[in-house]
Amino acid sequence: MLKVEGVYQSYRRSGLLRRTNHEVLRNIGFEWEKGECLGIIGESGSGKSTLGRLLLGIDKPVRGSITFDGKPIADRKTRRGAISAVFQDYTSSINPFYTVRQAILEPLRLRKSENESFDFGSLLREVGLDESYLDRYPHELSGGEAQRVCIARAVASKPACILLDEAISSLDGSVQMQVLELLRNLRETFGMGYIFITHDIQAAAYLCDRMMIIRGGEIEELVRTEELANVQSPYAKELLRKVIS
Repeated sequence: MLKVEGVYQSYRRSGLLRRTNHEVLRNIGFEWEKGECLGIIGESGSGKSTLGRLLLGIDKPVRGSITFDGKPIADRKTRRGAISAVFQDYTSSINPFYTVRQAILEPLRLRKSENESFDFGSLLREVGLDESYLDRYPHELSGGEAQRVCIARAVASKPACILLDEAISSLDGSVQMQVLELLRNLRETFGMGYIFITHDIQAAAYLCDRMMIIRGGEIEELVRTEELANVQSPYAKELLRKVIS
């Protein structure tokens, strides 16, 4: 279980005459259960990507705690095998000097015995590619292919959870659907869960079990996807109205 309790986050801003603290997240608390897909929904500037960085242990909150199975997520040993990530910008997510083979091996570099016996072909087939891609470089891949490689790399370490931060927003519509379907299939195959950060409610509704709506750094509503039409907050209702209209 991933548990977030009373998390606050702020950053220092440098002004003309003084520095001020800009609060990005306020009193964030929720739990993610193994195997589930939780959507974190919010408009630009809502704090959802900042939350993603905290969940990955990239940043530390100024207050509150984030644990995985009771252990601090900031500890690298806790994160290993627990959580991995796929980001929006697939063009910079893969080292341009790495082949697909090297990119997939990157999260496994500390496990030499596993590197030697790793089944690249099976993993690539799971993400809709084949072994002919192993020696290609990022500039030889389409956007959809590059993101599939990023997903394969995230799956390679067999994490309990993959955090996807706007992972489909840079892709064309038809490719977005292909990737969403891929994520559904991988979840069934490997039994992993997702934290799906996005501004796209429709994509989240297609993939997620629950939806957490964030506004201005605070949780507006946390609801099961099948109950999305019954949201209570005016902000959540307005988001839904925009989608429907």
